[in-house]
Amino acid sequence: MDISELIPADDSVRLLNSALERMDYSKLHAAYSRLGRIETPPESLFRILVYGYMNGIYSSRKLEQACRRDINFMYLLGRAKAPDHATIARFRSERLTEAAEDLFLQLVHTLAEMGELSLGSVFLDGTKLEANANRYSFVWKKSTQKNEAKMQEKMKQELPKLAAEFNLRFYGGEKVRAKDLKKLRKRLYGLKKDLEFVSGKGKRKSPLQKAIETVEGYLARQKKFDDYNHSFGERNSFSKTDRDATFMRMKEDHMKNGQLKPAYNVTLAVDAEYIVGAMISQERSDVGTFIPMMQKLQSLGYTKPVADAGFESEENYTWCEENNLLAFIKPANHDQSKTKKYQSDIGKRENMPYDAENDAYICHAGHKIQAAYDKSIKSHTGYPIVTTVYSCAHCDGCPHKAKCIKGSSKKPLEERNKNLQVSKKFQRQRMEMEARINTDEGILLRVNRSIQIEGAFGVLKQDLGFRRFLLRGGIKVRTELLLLATAFNINKLHNKIQSKRCGTYLHIPKAA
Repeated sequence: MDISELIPADDSVRLLNSALERMDYSKLHAAYSRLGRIETPPESLFRILVYGYMNGIYSSRKLEQACRRDINFMYLLGRAKAPDHATIARFRSERLTEAAEDLFLQLVHTLAEMGELSLGSVFLDGTKLEANANRYSFVWKKSTQKNEAKMQEKMKQELPKLAAEFNLRFYGGEKVRAKDLKKLRKRLYGLKKDLEFVSGKGKRKSPLQKAIETVEGYLARQKKFDDYNHSFGERNSFSKTDRDATFMRMKEDHMKNGQLKPAYNVTLAVDAEYIVGAMISQERSDVGTFIPMMQKLQSLGYTKPVADAGFESEENYTWCEENNLLAFIKPANHDQSKTKKYQSDIGKRENMPYDAENDAYICHAGHKIQAAYDKSIKSHTGYPIVTTVYSCAHCDGCPHKAKCIKGSSKKPLEERNKNLQVSKKFQRQRMEMEARINTDEGILLRVNRSIQIEGAFGVLKQDLGFRRFLLRGGIKVRTELLLLATAFNINKLHNKIQSKRCGTYLHIPKAA
């Protein structure tokens, strides 16, 4: 019996089979050893995984069950035997990690050759997806550093005295390192000779045994602190069950208490409703993911990145200017600046007239806030930012002082003066961006950003029910995300074919 006769001609499984059979699987085959026999072809396993993700089936056991019962999965396997769940899980977590991005990019290039991508404007946004980690397995950087500092002080006081009792010298320097503790332990063991160490109730330990156990206890704790500090990197937390996951504040709060959860920051790039770029990050904000994502997309020729206010920064603006990209990034104060409260705040720099000739701002009382000095800082990525500090010398006795000077400070209000910190470069870039996003093109692209990228997240999280990763570790999680993006693109292509919308890139708003 030919089971393909039972599958409708317009079923998405036929489109999946047609789209994936033309791919180059050489990188995937390279992940297998030349020794031994491959029971299930990797091409078939990849199709099964993608079709499972297209239908919201992620568990390897449920995929195995579908291969035995579902006619569409049988069609993808041909007449081959259904793989067991261990084979599927091992393929996804081990074999596919090196080839997942290559296979995803092949599909993106295929869509571009079909004329399905505009290759001009691309929409970026990020969301947080929970990691497959214990929600209470957190390790905090500040707490770790505090406990390590306490132990260091204790070791510097105790260990020299302990070593002196056995006529040994110990000097750990500014920080007692693990190798210093190992040397001391080795010297203490050298004194053991025929001495027998005891354990258990009712037995008295010798001073040498107590000393060695003390050093070994410090060594074990120092190794743990070193391991934790290595895992932190630039982060302030990680999970013990998935060390690549960072604790972040999630919108999906099952306990309704604002509790931080182990998660990954997922950034997607969408063009013509298709996902053309997908990456995970340990960054809690979207600002640091803009440049890495656009560097990936440069090979496809995208020149108009469209992003929300979460991606705005001087570094991102400057990178776009240096790479000749016409960015459409909504300024962070775009919505607030339209409110009456914002416009009536006399302490806001945006509400003060600027005297370009004297490089000064005019406050509500008519006094000049003069430029005092320039301050140079660097972002956490190393980007240099030059900020001009403006200061007012006429704040004493001003009747508007309470409304003009805000913010917490140890100084009483009477002793404070109005200060402004302004990055002139960033201010110029923000003004240009504000004008750009209010053009007809900017409005159309911003409308499509909210439709296309937010729509993609809605399909993945709500329709397909993907709200938590199954795999652990950054590399495996990235593989799972690329599988999900591949499945999304096949579903979207099938939907566009059925609704006869192929070749459309933007949604044109209908007039009321």
